[in-house]
Amino acid sequence: MATKAAETRRCSWGDSPDMHDYHDTEWGAPLHDDRLLFEFLCLEGAQAGLSWRTILLKREHYRRVFHGFDIARVAAMKDRELEKALLDPGIVRNRLKVYATRDNAVASLKVIDELGSLDRYLWSFVDGKPIRNRWTGQGDVPASTPVSDRMSKDLKKRGFRFVGTTICYAFMQATGMVNDHVVDCFRYRQV
Repeated sequence: MATKAAETRRCSWGDSPDMHDYHDTEWGAPLHDDRLLFEFLCLEGAQAGLSWRTILLKREHYRRVFHGFDIARVAAMKDRELEKALLDPGIVRNRLKVYATRDNAVASLKVIDELGSLDRYLWSFVDGKPIRNRWTGQGDVPASTPVSDRMSKDLKKRGFRFVGTTICYAFMQATGMVNDHVVDCFRYRQV
């Protein structure tokens, strides 16, 4: 019985079945697909000032509104499409965040053209491999780090929006650039 309890011990921030599923299957797993990295970057920006659960529950709707986060299609969205999106209660209807999604797609295409992939660019901040922390409690986990500071500064310089250091760190955690599962969480060794 003790083995089963140890296997199901998880980070304390997931307090509902949908958050448990996200924690257990996605959060912290290294991600290298440009489209998915773009999606997470946009969703983390949309989450600014809100709970991640709010965005998680709206994620499928975001995918419909923003063409499955196809970078080229989002970059080509016209103002009228973005204005229509602002009327949609299935997403966070914040004008700056909605327009930032298109701006981030345009900036992503420039990065891909320059460096070959969004993956190569974003993972370069961690030298291509996850930073493996050893936190014993959720209170030990920082909101930002010098690496997320550098990422934020460079993203902004390249025209990305809603990419402050805290958003960048949350993005790094979600996409496995940093393993911030606490050490007694069953996912810590898996990712």
